[in-house]
Amino acid sequence: MQITGYSDQISVAPGETIDFMVNCEGAKTYRADLVRIICGDTNPDGPGVKERMVRSAANKTYKGRKQVIHSGSFVAVPTSAALDDLKSFTFQAFIWPTTPEKGTQSIMSKWRDRDKAGAALIITKANGSVALCLGDGKGKVEVINAGKSLVAREWYFVAASYDAKTKQVCVYQLPLKDFPRVKDRGVVRAKSKLGRIGPHSEALTFGAYYQRTDKGRMVCGGHYNGKIDSPRIANRVLSPAEMELVKSWPLPGGLSNAVVGAWDFSQELKSTRVVDLTENRLHGETVQMPARAMTGHNWTGEEMNWRHAPEQYGAIHFHDDDIYDAGWEVDFGLTIPKTMKSGLYAMRVRAGKEEDYIPFAIRPPRGKATAKICFLLPTGSYMAYANEQMSTDVPLAQLLSGKLSVLQQQNLHLNVHREYGASCYDSHSDGSGICYSSRLRPILNMRPKYAMWLGGTGSSLWQFNADTHIIDWLEAMNFDYDVITDEDLHYEGLSAIEQYNVVVTGSHPEYHSTEMWDAMHEYTQRGGRLMYLGANGWYWRIAYHAESPGIMEVRRNEDGIRAWEARTGEYYHSFTGEYGGLWRRNGRAPQVIAGTGFSAQGFDVSSYYRQKPDARNPRAKFIMAGIGPDELIGDFGLIGDGAAGLELDRADRMLGTPPHALVLASSENHTDIYLVVCEEILISYPGIGGAESELVRADIVFYETPNGGGVFSTSSIAWSGSLAHNGYKNNVSRMTKNVLKRFVDPKPL
Repeated sequence: MQITGYSDQISVAPGETIDFMVNCEGAKTYRADLVRIICGDTNPDGPGVKERMVRSAANKTYKGRKQVIHSGSFVAVPTSAALDDLKSFTFQAFIWPTTPEKGTQSIMSKWRDRDKAGAALIITKANGSVALCLGDGKGKVEVINAGKSLVAREWYFVAASYDAKTKQVCVYQLPLKDFPRVKDRGVVRAKSKLGRIGPHSEALTFGAYYQRTDKGRMVCGGHYNGKIDSPRIANRVLSPAEMELVKSWPLPGGLSNAVVGAWDFSQELKSTRVVDLTENRLHGETVQMPARAMTGHNWTGEEMNWRHAPEQYGAIHFHDDDIYDAGWEVDFGLTIPKTMKSGLYAMRVRAGKEEDYIPFAIRPPRGKATAKICFLLPTGSYMAYANEQMSTDVPLAQLLSGKLSVLQQQNLHLNVHREYGASCYDSHSDGSGICYSSRLRPILNMRPKYAMWLGGTGSSLWQFNADTHIIDWLEAMNFDYDVITDEDLHYEGLSAIEQYNVVVTGSHPEYHSTEMWDAMHEYTQRGGRLMYLGANGWYWRIAYHAESPGIMEVRRNEDGIRAWEARTGEYYHSFTGEYGGLWRRNGRAPQVIAGTGFSAQGFDVSSYYRQKPDARNPRAKFIMAGIGPDELIGDFGLIGDGAAGLELDRADRMLGTPPHALVLASSENHTDIYLVVCEEILISYPGIGGAESELVRADIVFYETPNGGGVFSTSSIAWSGSLAHNGYKNNVSRMTKNVLKRFVDPKPL
């Protein structure tokens, strides 16, 4: 892909400005045009790609330029006299390396790479051991290593000292746990051959070493994979006994003047700040969001909640592929005209035959609804899947879908350009799960015209592009609607949606913060109407960072469909301190809000629904109007040839489905690619496939809520792919329209 981009906002109101950042390679110029997205499905059997050009001040030709992402996390501590004046010193920390064999990795560094000046405590590429790297500032470098290879995922106390007068160097690599026949303990004393250590005034870094500044941003190399805990710096050589004392805090009196920096990563853990305990106040900032709330070297396993024992969570896990903000310069901005209609939009950028789309929502003016219907765009879920790389990284992908994975241009680009970051379904290069995902980077699978390997046969749409089927149907049925993102719902709560008669979800609203969950529940209890046109909703609990916009967190705990699982003791969100994992395990199963919850998944072909006796209940008359009693519902569609597919939800009184809920229809005849989700299985046993298990089904459910409200749930991701069948004249479209017309009517249900 020769052109890619992203925006600084995902939702913007009239009168507000959104900025766009574009990387354009191979062309001197590119064209940007604002388009309204109606349908992004390229399948010739469907309604086709539909977008409407919108006149705007940003529709222009712009000069192209290459913009680069510098991924990899670290901590930066600004320059200070206490650090710049170091001549003799001791560096020490606890580390838990995850890829010691990778090559040079910096643990802590007071280094300037341009002229090889300063010192760094590193893992050396020579043998994967701890080493002290020294540079004279004139290009000469000396590396003195402990001589023993580190063992991955084991804790070590590491240290290095340098005496400016005697040139004596000591390097310590001390495992906290000894294994017979494993020789990973090393202590080396040597004399430096350098004439001096080159002084400089660049920042101190943890987890990488400083290379240069690029357009105001630090660029680092030697990114470290693993945890660092309790780093310390002293202004003289410490003896082994003194280093032992310096591990803890407060310091004994004789050492307080020697220690110039002592960082406690467990303090202000929800922020991006790194706290220095000494009087020098050498506080730092995390860059590219390394993972916090990580178990430290002293974690005992007796406490799982970091808030209850913060002193045991003093580790930060750094990764060489962490990414929060791509950091590109702004190419152009757009101030939304006050007359602009709410909807789903994108800035389309084209350079020759190359194109990309940068989608965003234009919401109505803040505090004002311009329609009775709100389409809630599930941007939290889009972020969770952002730039997923399972199709190229995980052989399991083809087993899940029952077919060969068809790769898109975006997949191939991401496979090469790993700096774009991956999704919360992927793992870091060191094998640990990705728990943070940001929208401040190009999200190449959140695009119209994009087909995903996970989207079943036919159109193969998933998440964002699948939701354009609903947008297209709303337009075709001439319903007036506003678009609000669930990020708006997170920050504004009930006030974001309370003015609407009905809220319509996307096809897969899987990820919700506490604020989102509370707002939607309160909305339905106050008389609002909810149309849940998807499945696997209200599944994972997420958190948003209080200080850094556009990034979410998910901790995949001991249950649920997981591509990875959080390490024991790391189940609580670092952003909020809340227990992560499934909402079901937090006492709020999806059935409590939607009446149905995740039951099964399969990614080959979809099926249909057969009506149940409740379909003849007088309360459901408005829903079933115009649908014959013997009709199979949705035995057609663009997603797997049916309306019931991909992921399926079911009613369950034990999990919170209201006792008065009506089950109008249930799907049947699924293949054995469909399997019951793991949270339903207490013992592994045969018979959990679609041909045998009654839990492999989707239930269409309706029930009334207090104050005249109601909930209608279709319980299938594939439902929206059937709306346009036969020119929108079908029973899936009919049922959806029946419900929406009644839900818009303010008359109490």
